[in-house]
Amino acid sequence: MTLKPSTRSLRIYIVEDEPLIAETAKMSLEDHGIKVLGISEDYDDALVNIQARQANMVLLDINIEGEKDGVDLAITLEKLSIPYLFLTSQTDPSTLARVKETKPLGFIVKPFTESGLLSNIELAWHQISLGKEEYIIIRHEGERIKLNQASILFLRAFDNYCYVVTSKKEYLIPHTLKSTTAKLNAEIFRKSHRSYVINISKVKGIKSDAVIVEDKEVPLSDTYKKDIEMLY
Repeated sequence: MTLKPSTRSLRIYIVEDEPLIAETAKMSLEDHGIKVLGISEDYDDALVNIQARQANMVLLDINIEGEKDGVDLAITLEKLSIPYLFLTSQTDPSTLARVKETKPLGFIVKPFTESGLLSNIELAWHQISLGKEEYIIIRHEGERIKLNQASILFLRAFDNYCYVVTSKKEYLIPHTLKSTTAKLNAEIFRKSHRSYVINISKVKGIKSDAVIVEDKEVPLSDTYKKDIEMLY
């Protein structure tokens, strides 16, 4: 399974008290370029490390070591606005009743397959991305326009100006490529050439000297080729 480039910005923490399951999940994620920040077996250790290492998603076993279980940790994560998916197996009715009061992004049933794990994570990350729209304000032909960053395919330098290209329109704005790029999400927008910055989530393919961004070819120089290939 090939994950979308946008999942490269994922920073996952695993809370699981069965070492074999935890390591299997870790290896599967890392094999697909997803950063795994660490593994914990209990509530206290997990909570400290999830916050300290700035995880943006947690894989959370319901039944973990200690007095507080995964449901307790889920409730705390919700207060901290940290999204999570439950790792589940058969559990008792009282715990299931408590689970119904939480709001996970999904449930991954144990034992899981690698494809099932990755599919659930990609779907969850897509849900998160939809809820975090980011905008940039640009000036075009004397008008201020609020543009969703997700709609941008790439930017192209033009002297002290730059073009902002979407699938529907090109905007020529009175700012340099460098200053405009500085206002964008650095996890999504990367240079492919000294005069081009691309939205890596829109990449459909890579050629020897070009990147296919939706249906458009954007120059790819040797300087940035390795970085783009690792992200794609």
